[in-house]
This record gives sequence, structure tokens and C-alpha cells, in this order.
Amino acid sequence: MSVDLEAMNQRVAKGLPGLLGIRFVEATLDRLVAELDVRDEIMTGNGRVHGGALMAFADTVGAYATVVNLPPNTWTTTLESKTNFMSPGNGSVLRAEATPLHKGRSTMVWQTRITDQAGRLVSLTTQTQMVLTRS
Repeated sequence: MSVDLEAMNQRVAKGLPGLLGIRFVEATLDRLVAELDVRDEIMTGNGRVHGGALMAFADTVGAYATVVNLPPNTWTTTLESKTNFMSPGNGSVLRAEATPLHKGRSTMVWQTRITDQAGRLVSLTTQTQMVLTRS
């Protein structure tokens, strides 16, 4: 099964992910990669990318990784998310890569690594996505 990056980027352009400027650049069923431009609007007062922006970036990428793996007539919501912050990150673009730790019928667990342009780890997020049946 292939993943339609254009459709995903159209969908992510709405709401908070669109305000952040998240864009998907690579996608398979076991790996989703997105980028985020570093700009003043997502920074703290001391010139670092805001932790909330990093968490929203990771949450979006992990959720979309789940979406591309969902069976028909299901949807997902974040059940749990934990982020460790490692470094402030340098450069003008951050990259998030989500890979699965578990892909089950009722939950999926994704790990999202956000790195800076030098490849340095900025944050690491592990999130659990609940798979829900549409009624």
C-alpha cells in the first residue's frame, strides 16, 4: 500500500498543524517523516523552539503515522504522550521521524525523533494512539 503525501499535506494544512507549517516529506507504513521551519512564531523569549511546538509537531506526525495504518471505518485519538527534550536545536529546519513500537488492533505506539539540521536529537516523543471504530 502506498501513502499519498500530497493528500496528507493538504489535510495537515488545516488547524494547528497548518499554523505550525508542518509538511510531510517521506511516508511508508512504518516510517513517516515531516519537516518544520524554525521561525519566530514558534520560539520562546530566549530564542529556543518552544517545547509545546515540539510536542505538537511530534503529536501530529505520530497521529498521521497511525492514520495511514488504520483499517477501514476507524479513526484515532492520542491516548498518551511523553516527550523528553535533549537540545535546543540549531538551524532553520527541524525534522521529525516517527516509527512504530507497536501496531495493534486497539492501540498503536509511535516513537518520534525530532532532529535539527546537524542531525542532533532535539526531542524524543513516545505516544500511544487509540484506534476507535466509527459508529
